Amino acid sequence: MKLYIKNMVCSRCKMVVKSVFENIGIIPISVELGEVEVKNDIAEHQKKELIKQLRSIGFDLIDDKKSKVIDKIKTLIIDLVQNKSNNLKTNLSDYLSQELHQDYTTLSNLFSEVESTTIEKYFINQKIEKVKELIIYDELSLSEIAYSLNYSSVSHLSNQFKKTTGFSPTYFKNLKSIKRKQIEDL
Repeated sequence: MKLYIKNMVCSRCKMVVKSVFENIGIIPISVELGEVEVKNDIAEHQKKELIKQLRSIGFDLIDDKKSKVIDKIKTLIIDLVQNKSNNLKTNLSDYLSQELHQDYTTLSNLFSEVESTTIEKYFINQKIEKVKELIIYDELSLSEIAYSLNYSSVSHLSNQFKKTTGFSPTYFKNLKSIKRKQIEDL
């Protein structure tokens, strides 16, 4: 049985969610971003406790089909930006269609209807937040950041950054008071 969990975006999330399941006596077979597989059905009292504990730490159980698809799209995009950006050998629409086994137009329409933004804008916002993170860490040059996030050039990254944030990357680097947004707040 697979359960879908909203707001799982990193390996720490997987550890925390696994621990919640184990604390209420459910041993997961596998825990991946956005989903947990368990061997048996979950009793109603366990499900209520699971929902309560997940919500207390910023997660939630997803029940309806639309929400599962939306969450899967978000999880794939976040994973792509955080872990595999430069490995994407196809465009985003083909990648999502292949991973979710659905037509991109269907996915795009559903996402826009539910989230009130496009998949592309969501993807760009995720990339810009990653750029902010890398700028703040100050370990990579802007050129290295552009390459690692699969931008065609530094000017493309700079233009998109300025369009999204209102600041140039250099100006942002000099601002210490600007806080990054948490992934789930995007």
